[in-house]
Amino acid sequence: MKEFPSPLDLKKVKAYPLAQRRSLSSIEKMLVDPAKPAPDCPPDMLAQIKACVANIKSARERGSSVMLLYGAHIVKNGLLPVVNVLIESGWITHLATNGAGTIHDWELAFQGRTEESVRENVATGTFGTWDETGRNIHLALLAGALREEGYGRSLGRFIAEDGVTLPTTTDLEKLLREQPTHPLAPARAELLQAILVHKLTTGRIEVKHPHKQSSILATAFRHNVPLTVHPGIGYDIISNHPMFNGAVIGRAAQMDFALFSRAVEGLDGGVVMSVGSAIMGPQVFEKSISCVNNLRLQAGRKIVSGHSIHVVDIQDGGNWDWTRSEPPKDNPAYYLRFCKSFARMGGVMNYLECDNVVFLANLGSALMHAS
Repeated sequence: MKEFPSPLDLKKVKAYPLAQRRSLSSIEKMLVDPAKPAPDCPPDMLAQIKACVANIKSARERGSSVMLLYGAHIVKNGLLPVVNVLIESGWITHLATNGAGTIHDWELAFQGRTEESVRENVATGTFGTWDETGRNIHLALLAGALREEGYGRSLGRFIAEDGVTLPTTTDLEKLLREQPTHPLAPARAELLQAILVHKLTTGRIEVKHPHKQSSILATAFRHNVPLTVHPGIGYDIISNHPMFNGAVIGRAAQMDFALFSRAVEGLDGGVVMSVGSAIMGPQVFEKSISCVNNLRLQAGRKIVSGHSIHVVDIQDGGNWDWTRSEPPKDNPAYYLRFCKSFARMGGVMNYLECDNVVFLANLGSALMHAS
């Protein structure tokens, strides 16, 4: 019988100093100033943005959730200050992104630069193999797990507080011996292993973030606004690091999915904005709202209703009016997953074919004048 292959030992991957990487984006050139006039847009597009603004204002008046689900291009397009103003002004009650959204956010806060050439660096075996990125994000999640914090809050705290404090190996060993069935035992064991295998310093580990004022993660942490992260194992460059630990990432993501669902629980009459999130946004939202409806029906309550969904992307929406629900299967628009999934989620789904800078800058400007 043929021998089953053993997994490749990825702990032997060589990580390189982040300073050696040629980064394609710098914080000095990319940030969008929310105080400057928003980009012009056609009247029909502006009308849709104003409708979204009206829905947000109504949602906040009734205390309903306003959720912003965003992809990494929101960060790479320099919209951090715009999103931060919306957080600080109380317009957004929950944010959610994918792993890449946090990686670019962290790198900008840490060194003011981010993004690399995939084509060039894959060929040299250096794509994603950057020591500080993989090491520090894992440090944040390992420490956050001991506080029962998810991915977003752990990393936001790490940036805002410029590092982390790790318990000693003696303390961890003592807790594991005395409380082997404690809910935090797996997190304590993972941290202990990481300290021993990767020779981590215990106690205070200082990691300065000179540009943390621009970080969405740090701003959400400071204002106590949930920001959840929904990564995939092997999706993100932190997989290309000797410290890569799927259990650590999965534990943090599990906490964040439950926190995301708490926001969906408050969504009656609320607003969901999915901006440049063609995969994470619709996929996570549909599972979450099903869980929430399941729990509500068990309790004899009505399912989530009255919410509006605003999906923003630059892809052609197929000339279909998505407020009418989804198109038939013989229409190519049926296969636009980022539209179709949201159209099935109750409420009213609106699709806006629009650059995310144009959308968020105009949205932010309108909401700031409404304050």
